[in-house]
Amino acid sequence: MLTQADINILRPLAAQVAEIAALPVQAEKRRLWVELNGLRRTRPLVMIDQLPWNELNVDDELTLRCADPECRGYEETLRRSLFQWRHFPVDLVVEDFIRIPKAIFNTGFGVDVQEAVVATDPQNDVVSHGYRQQFKSMADLDKLKVPHIHHDTVETARRLAVAHEIFDGLLTVRPWGYESYLSIWDPVTTWMGMGNVLLALKDQPQLLHGLAERLLKGYLCQLDQLEAAGLLCQPQSLIHCTGAFTDELPKPGYDPAHVRTQDIWMFGLAQLFAVVSPRMFQEFEIDYTRHICDRFGLVYYGCCDPLDGKMEQVRRLPNVRKVSMSPSANQERGAANIGRDYVFSRKPNPAFLAYDDWDADAVRADLEATRDTCARHDCPLEIILKDVSTVRYEPQRLFEWARIAMQVVGA
Repeated sequence: MLTQADINILRPLAAQVAEIAALPVQAEKRRLWVELNGLRRTRPLVMIDQLPWNELNVDDELTLRCADPECRGYEETLRRSLFQWRHFPVDLVVEDFIRIPKAIFNTGFGVDVQEAVVATDPQNDVVSHGYRQQFKSMADLDKLKVPHIHHDTVETARRLAVAHEIFDGLLTVRPWGYESYLSIWDPVTTWMGMGNVLLALKDQPQLLHGLAERLLKGYLCQLDQLEAAGLLCQPQSLIHCTGAFTDELPKPGYDPAHVRTQDIWMFGLAQLFAVVSPRMFQEFEIDYTRHICDRFGLVYYGCCDPLDGKMEQVRRLPNVRKVSMSPSANQERGAANIGRDYVFSRKPNPAFLAYDDWDADAVRADLEATRDTCARHDCPLEIILKDVSTVRYEPQRLFEWARIAMQVVGA
């Protein structure tokens, strides 16, 4: 329940965000992202995301004080944005609006994840998963259902009314629709376990083709429903932890009330296939995912999967603009195969922040190696530090990483 006490906590935080969002540097950072995403020449850009926030609370800057759970969600968003701006802003753009998720419900594919979870730090949401095998034969394919989308307009209106009462006069309230993260193999891994999927590639390929075909059909049906109901998100500021600003989206004919897939980015990945051959990657991933990518305006592809040796296959995906180069990728080969055709989206190894001893010189050398490799091959470059499980409760490591990275890219 919204109270005046919670409003009195949130509005000063919103005012601080609004003041930062109005700084001229925000327009300059947007311009840099537009240049990079357009494959035009600009300095490399840097982002930081997916952090162990439980280890970063300096001087209670992240301590939540609201009582209402909905207000605490807004408070967390505002405090984290302010914290990042103070301590490691890199090339983050602080916006003058707040996103209010529409009440969109998805029935999914009808299969619940069955797993065992182990946590080494109970305060950290990064945990280990052991997934139970639920697809052993072709008959198990009947478990899969076609997703159905439902929009609770009454709940959306309620959320917006609450947000307007809190933020009007400070931040624009922006209704926010569905963002498209569409991976065929991430959900399959959670239904079978990674080891079982890898064995099935050899022993039961038709089972995996059956899964891929049904997920592809389900995703395309889901997109049709979202598009018809006007439930897709507006053109994004972020796509998979990177700046999404572009002058190529939305496409001509754009209607904010009825956003089309062609007006926005999607991101896809097949991390499971890090250890398979390019031929198998083509057969089980590219041949299916290309139908999804074809519907979107721009695509960010990849995550923790090393794609340096599979660029011939990635090139067959339509509308790809950024390609992930994971910590395990061969950067020289990746840069040679990317050239100026895509953004080289480098993921530095987050383990640098987790070792017993912090080594700033090693961080600098690692980032300089990426910068110099991309310069040799004329690659548009972004450096995205993400998947940071721990900084060993030393937030200063993250702050220093950010400072070094901005020096390396010449900011």
